[in-house]
Amino acid sequence: MAETSGGRLVSLDVLRGLTVVGMILVNSMAGMKYGAQAEVYPLLLHAHWDGLMLADLVFPGFLMMVGVAIPLAFAKASEGGHGGPIATRTARLFLVGFLLSNIYWFADMTSGDWRLFGVLQRIGLAYGACALLFLTFGPRIRLGIIAAILILYWPLSLAPAPDGLATDIWVRGHNFVAWLDRALLGEHLYVKGPEGYDPEGILGTLTAIAHGLIGVAIGEYLLKRPANSVRNLALAGAAMLAAGIAWGFIFPVIKDIWSSSFVLVTCGITTLALAGLHAWLDRPGEPGAATRAFTLFGSAFGINAIAAYVAHQLSAGWPTWQIMLVPFEWLRGSIGDGLASFVPVLLYIGLLWTFVEYLRRKRWIVKI
Repeated sequence: MAETSGGRLVSLDVLRGLTVVGMILVNSMAGMKYGAQAEVYPLLLHAHWDGLMLADLVFPGFLMMVGVAIPLAFAKASEGGHGGPIATRTARLFLVGFLLSNIYWFADMTSGDWRLFGVLQRIGLAYGACALLFLTFGPRIRLGIIAAILILYWPLSLAPAPDGLATDIWVRGHNFVAWLDRALLGEHLYVKGPEGYDPEGILGTLTAIAHGLIGVAIGEYLLKRPANSVRNLALAGAAMLAAGIAWGFIFPVIKDIWSSSFVLVTCGITTLALAGLHAWLDRPGEPGAATRAFTLFGSAFGINAIAAYVAHQLSAGWPTWQIMLVPFEWLRGSIGDGLASFVPVLLYIGLLWTFVEYLRRKRWIVKI
């Protein structure tokens, strides 16, 4: 099983990196749509409520990779004395996420409301819970926790909302999960009004923890260096995907509340992707030029995933700068907005890659 120089699994680093690139891609495409009024491909935008677009796969993919990495990170450590570092890292991730979520509010506190939760906040909370559960309980108990969270979340989301809004899981914001966000967090910046909620809100964090624990189970499996890992990963991924699709007919696939069917579908897809990359990148032998280039690109983002994401958040407006839009304006008339939108976005991703590749060459890993 091939590993990088630091003992890291190549396929894990590459897939983590690809999910970060995916997040940058879909966020930048949203910027092109709303900032440059470009008609981008709908698959690269998030689903309005139920359903699944390509854009909806990247965040859950990264979150599952956080879980997969936990057993590998603690493989050579004893079970005691990790509570403090885990809590500290959780707090740092939450704090950095809070600062990024409210960067414009901090610049002008009269500009609007601030936001408590966000992407890094959810990753931090899920990481902290999954790491502590990994060190505290065995695999069977953790699988029981996953099942309990996913099963109980279904009736919880369908509980009557005390504000009197009719419960209908197929209608945006008409559920108990959204009501709790409205009640405790107030009106949200993005989804406003009496049907509003936070897409990274309170109760959805519970299923995000179950999501991370599925990754932990896969990480534990890979840690054993099993002989039939590719086949078994593919079977596990296909089983989760099929179960999630079937469940989705009655408990829809909804990213914004991190529904149980959404967890199974996205974990299934991510596990299938990991199986494919595991078969390709972790096999013995000297890789070809194309494989080396692909690995170099993905692992640069994967090794410094948080640094890449923070850099993206701080520079998210770059693709819609006038100088970046010049080739887009040249090409949109001949090839259409959808394809032309890729030009400034890919240029932007290339700039971020030079940053993370510089860190990789210097052997610097930025940790939070």
